[in-house]
Amino acid sequence: MKLNQLTLDVSDISRSKAFYRRLGFRLLVDSPHYCRFLAPEGGTSFSIHLAEEVIPSGATLYLETDHVDADKARLEAAGITFDSEAADQRWLWREAEFRDPDGHRWKLYHAGENRLDPPWRVRPDEA
Repeated sequence: MKLNQLTLDVSDISRSKAFYRRLGFRLLVDSPHYCRFLAPEGGTSFSIHLAEEVIPSGATLYLETDHVDADKARLEAAGITFDSEAADQRWLWREAEFRDPDGHRWKLYHAGENRLDPPWRVRPDEA
């Protein structure tokens, strides 16, 4: 199995659709209550669903890039507001946080080889 699809509840389809298109998501399905997108790179899909009540979860969604600072600047120029500056983290990732119009938390990040192989990774013989 592979994780492929995430769906977030939103309070305004048009507003959220515009936001995610500014992020670079490509529209696959467009209806008054549901939109599905293809990620800016790769084959992962992502969707939004109109809900009467939206409660942002404690989950954080991540967009990986090799160029955090340049992509952050590009997204800011497109109207995306970030909650934090890009910063190197103790877990060896560089990241900057933003939220969608309904408060769902996202991070623009770069982990490189540390995403799947950090120095503290559990080795196969230990799993």
